[in-house]
Amino acid sequence: MPEVIFSGPAGRLEGRYHPAKKRRAPIALILHPHPQFGGTMNNQIVYNLYYAFLNRGFSVLRFNFRGVGRSQGSFDHGSGELSDAASALDWAQSLNPDARACWIAGVSFGAWIGMQLLMRRPEVEGFISVAPPANRFDFSFLAPCPSSGLFVNGDQDRVAPMRDVQTLIEKLKTQKGIVIDQSVIPGANHFFENRIDELLVEVNAYLDKRLGPIEEPEAAPALPAPKDEDAA
Repeated sequence: MPEVIFSGPAGRLEGRYHPAKKRRAPIALILHPHPQFGGTMNNQIVYNLYYAFLNRGFSVLRFNFRGVGRSQGSFDHGSGELSDAASALDWAQSLNPDARACWIAGVSFGAWIGMQLLMRRPEVEGFISVAPPANRFDFSFLAPCPSSGLFVNGDQDRVAPMRDVQTLIEKLKTQKGIVIDQSVIPGANHFFENRIDELLVEVNAYLDKRLGPIEEPEAAPALPAPKDEDAA
C-alpha cells in the first residue's frame, strides 16, 4: 500500500494508493470522516472500503484532507475539502488515463463531499455513502442524482438519524434512470462500533450485484486500533 504525496489546492496532500494490475481498470476514491472530529484516511471504515475496491481490481486512492496528517492547509468547512477531492481524483486519473470508470465512497462528512464531487464528474458511475449526515449538511444539490449507488446507515445512529437519511433517499428514489439502494445495519451507531463486519457484508453484496463477485479476495492487513472520534 504505497504512500503517496500529490499536489492539492492548499499544498501537498498525503495519501495511500494501490494501482490495479490490469489496464483500463476503474478508479475508486475513498473519502474520510470529518477532519475536526478525528477523521483521517486511516479510519477503520475507510480502510476497509479501500480493500473492498482493491479486491475487485480497482486502482484505489484514499487520502487525508487538508490539515490532516501530513496534508498541508487547514480545515475549510467543506469547500476546500471538495477541491481536495477533485484534485485527488485528477491525480488518480492522470496515472490511469485509460480507466473506464470511477467510483466514489465516503464516510459521514466524506459522504457529503463525495456526493458533491459526484455531481461534478460525469465519469463517476457508482457511489457508496456510509452514514451520510443528512441532518447536518445540505444534500439538496442532488437534483437529480446522476449515478446509482448505495446508502448504508445504522438504525442506532444518533449523529445522523435514520429518519433524515430515509427522507433524503426517498427524494432520490423518485428520479428516473438511477437506482438507489439502502442498507440499514441493526444495532449500528454512527461509528458502526462492533458492526463493521455487518457493514462490509452489505457493501460487498452491493458491489457483487453491480460488478460481479470476486474470485480470490485479498485480506486487508491488520490495522491499529483507530483513534477517529468522528461526529460527522
